[in-house]
Amino acid sequence: MDSVLKNKNETWRANPPNLHGVPSEKAEYRQLCSQEKSTPLFSRDWWLDAAVGPENWQVVLAKINGNIVGALPLFAKQRYGMTVIQQPPLTPVLGPWIKSNAKASHSRLGDEQRIMQLLIENLPNFDHFRLTWNKGLSNWLPFYWSGFSQTTEYTYVIPALNDLDSLWKSFSGARRKHCTQGFEKYGLRVQEDHSIDHLLELHKMSIGKRGASQSFDDDCLRRIDAACVQHNCRKIEIVVDQGGRRCAGTYTVWDENCAYALIIGSDPEMRHTDAASFCQWAAIKSSAKIAPKYDFLGNMNPSIEPYVRSYGTEQIPIFTIMKTPSRLLRLRQGIKTVFALNS
Repeated sequence: MDSVLKNKNETWRANPPNLHGVPSEKAEYRQLCSQEKSTPLFSRDWWLDAAVGPENWQVVLAKINGNIVGALPLFAKQRYGMTVIQQPPLTPVLGPWIKSNAKASHSRLGDEQRIMQLLIENLPNFDHFRLTWNKGLSNWLPFYWSGFSQTTEYTYVIPALNDLDSLWKSFSGARRKHCTQGFEKYGLRVQEDHSIDHLLELHKMSIGKRGASQSFDDDCLRRIDAACVQHNCRKIEIVVDQGGRRCAGTYTVWDENCAYALIIGSDPEMRHTDAASFCQWAAIKSSAKIAPKYDFLGNMNPSIEPYVRSYGTEQIPIFTIMKTPSRLLRLRQGIKTVFALNS
């Protein structure tokens, strides 16, 4: 049965996901995404379709007087017979969307909490839940009251792209030097006619040098790329040297509110050219034409954090919300923690 909350003359209702057949609420959510520009890029229906497939995600809706005021898209994966709600691949943030209103702070927070409570009550059964929310969404109290926990991570954002001269001056001195000497010393230039496979090649070089493994499969990126091309919200920029060798690349996506550095890559053998900095600055300048902000999508790696900080960014907290009802999984997590502390 739908959860219902009554407030004065308003009826608040949450629609739980219908796991049998095509959920009607998914069709409503698709319509919402097509009409409401405040829905974040990574929460939009077409992005989730591309990331995991149209049948492999679901959504919980909260309504007031029949109008959608809250939504929480979800991706659930089965692991060893357990249901795990997690981030879809290539989807760095995913959390509740709450319709903005112009009420006073105390009323707005009260509405947010009622909406979130309805979403929580109608979550499907799960053994583990872990989602990193969109930046700017900080009122997670209803999740805390419902037994969820939270850890804070950080993203780095250029808050305004309307004055590139001032932005350039806010870069660290070393970063400005790296951005300019690639052109002056090595004749680097930016090309925009490269394929997604060229960008993938550079990305694999970067993570291979660090000994890391790719967190997504190539076909997933190709599906997302095709969807972004269809929605005119992506740009591939690759820096080449005088001989045409590909040195570094960026894959930028955007919505009406922000541009995002989804994937970057560079050839470790060309590090001396500072092509990565040269390419990043080019991506920022291009983003200034289509978005008000630029988000590096965070980095908690101590060897990379100074790099993104050097571009005149602001550190913005983002919340990862978690809950593990499964006793077996809690035991496993506890064992892993003990081993980590004693390693």
